[in-house]
Amino acid sequence: MNKVYFDSAATTQLRPEVIEKMTQVLQEHYGNPSSSHGFGRSAKNLIEQSRKNIAKSLGVKASEIVFTSGGTEADNLALNSAVRDLGVKHIISSQVEHHAVLHTIHELETAFNIKVSYVRIKDCGGVDYEHLEQLMSEAQEKTLVSLMHVNNEVGVILDIERVGNLCKKYEMLFHSDMVQSIGHLEVDLSTLNVDFTAVSAHKFHGPKGVGFAYIKKNSGIKPLIYGGEQERGYRGGTEGVHNIVGMEEALRLAYEHLEEDKTYVKEIKSYFVTQLKNEIPRVKFNANCCDEEHSTYTLINVALPIPPEKAAIALFHLDINGIACSKGSACQSGSTTGSHVLNQILSEEDLKKPSIRFSFSKYNTKEEVDYVVKVLKDFMAN
Repeated sequence: MNKVYFDSAATTQLRPEVIEKMTQVLQEHYGNPSSSHGFGRSAKNLIEQSRKNIAKSLGVKASEIVFTSGGTEADNLALNSAVRDLGVKHIISSQVEHHAVLHTIHELETAFNIKVSYVRIKDCGGVDYEHLEQLMSEAQEKTLVSLMHVNNEVGVILDIERVGNLCKKYEMLFHSDMVQSIGHLEVDLSTLNVDFTAVSAHKFHGPKGVGFAYIKKNSGIKPLIYGGEQERGYRGGTEGVHNIVGMEEALRLAYEHLEEDKTYVKEIKSYFVTQLKNEIPRVKFNANCCDEEHSTYTLINVALPIPPEKAAIALFHLDINGIACSKGSACQSGSTTGSHVLNQILSEEDLKKPSIRFSFSKYNTKEEVDYVVKVLKDFMAN
């Protein structure tokens, strides 16, 4: 049986160079970074060099990078601190954000009685910018805008520069989950009016369990995790040196090979779209996931023309044929309520069809695309 991994939006395969670098750190730099002896200083130096390199790749200061356990923690740090420490009384967001944002906002709304407004989402999956500005212009309290850069289910890209400029105009804080964009798109945070971002290493061929938050200098936020003075007091707990170094190496390689990898993956996506259209004529592509200008090149979200009684076993059929993909975000794959993102943009009729996210990396091939299309076609014919 063939094995095809088309779920890189959930997590990516580690680059061999990253594994090699992490293994070296585990073997040679095992000191506690908070220790004052040579072993500790060696580990601490690796962390700080990684911080500098990551900051440089994004155009920011090293002091603005805070290492975390991943994107979820980074989102929680920014949102909780904005309300608890910075006096935010109103959050403007959308109903298609990652649950790391949506669930946190809901908890803050309950615990702190803040106002929450949700911007309208167009059928293409993108933000209604006119409605966003209307919400911003009507805001009376100190406000934070939280909108993700690239949607993890349908791939829609936010005009982050436009939103940043609006936040500057209305003197609002801006948080953006950049988990699906950093390492895949060129990002220069020094040119964007963004106060907080969240990043996760395992989305760009780095290790799981590590990420970082960008926190603009002098923001005034306080820790989410207490215990020690690590990360300049923002996050207590002994750092995973090997994970941090692995993340930095993965990000360095991602940007070093960005253009060639991007060109290759775009070809995989384009070929997949063409083959699906040719072999499954009534297939639909949700939101604007086929729009090269407004959608990421790393994924497509496909609605298959299958009757509801067969929809429930579509993913199972792909799985038993060795194909990995998702019905939505991997974080909610066990949910029986369906995708909260697709619920916002699809008609009731289209919601009855199985929608599957296929996401790609430099390790995929056109032969794999042919195999997946054949499996889908055979399934629909039976």
